[in-house]
Amino acid sequence: MKLLEYLFLYLVFPGFLFSAAMGLMVGWVDRKVTARLQWRVGPPWYQNFIDCAKLLFYKETLLPQGASKALFLGMPLVSAACAALVSTIVLVINFSPDTGFMGDLIVVVYLLMIPPAALMLGAFASSNTLASLGASREMKLMLSYELPFILAIIVPVMKSGYAIKLGEIMMVQQQNGMFAGSISGALSLVAALLCLHAKLGFVPFDMPEAETEIMGGAYIEYSGKALGIFKISKAIMLFVAPVFLITLYFGGIVLSAEGIIRAVLQFCLILLVMIVIKNTNPRVRIDHAVRFFWGFVTLTAVLAIALAYLGY
Repeated sequence: MKLLEYLFLYLVFPGFLFSAAMGLMVGWVDRKVTARLQWRVGPPWYQNFIDCAKLLFYKETLLPQGASKALFLGMPLVSAACAALVSTIVLVINFSPDTGFMGDLIVVVYLLMIPPAALMLGAFASSNTLASLGASREMKLMLSYELPFILAIIVPVMKSGYAIKLGEIMMVQQQNGMFAGSISGALSLVAALLCLHAKLGFVPFDMPEAETEIMGGAYIEYSGKALGIFKISKAIMLFVAPVFLITLYFGGIVLSAEGIIRAVLQFCLILLVMIVIKNTNPRVRIDHAVRFFWGFVTLTAVLAIALAYLGY
């Protein structure tokens, strides 16, 4: 019975199917708001579902000549599996803080690294020069944002009494106030948000994809089911990233009418900030992105740690 329960949690709710559906809807909100900012109508709400269904069921999956078949076709599955697992862990803990396990925060941070790494490995396995260039950019981007991301996450750990369980971090905030309301928490939130923005591959940090420069980069050889699974993985990541920030900095989702409304508003605020950043900045060069994350973002995270140590 336990196995069936775990499979339901992972595959249906709040795991893969629920997170994928919510991610595709959030992606539609992103496209719709972007269209309005550009004085366009934008797509209907079901457009992302149609696009994914077309890739999964109607488009042929092509294997490039000279590609490593196992890596090329396996990496989309690894990416989607890890994204769904992150969503399952984070949402289950939000619904029931006592169900977490020791070090679940570390596990989530580790799993969040795998979808970008899977894209990078899949691109390298395609034996395409432009895909390898996109993968190289993805690798450099990962090296730039992972350090400040981990430093930023240290702040809620410190402010919760050095807890590394998401449930404990949530409970401390629900009892004493959200960390985002403090100076150190706000600075840490800014750093973490920028890092997750880059992890999602959004403008101005979309240089691994860069359609106008390298024609899709890491995705250039992907088609059919493999591309559709990558798209679903990215949609899940887009959904779970704001939820993860809400868990760390806003006290998580409280299962009451007021708590759910507050969490939805916080989710919309985080998503709106990401959309505004995406639509008001041009793509930067990879060296500029590395300098930005190792400079401004890392210094911001270090300052937040210092202020948290001092109690601010």
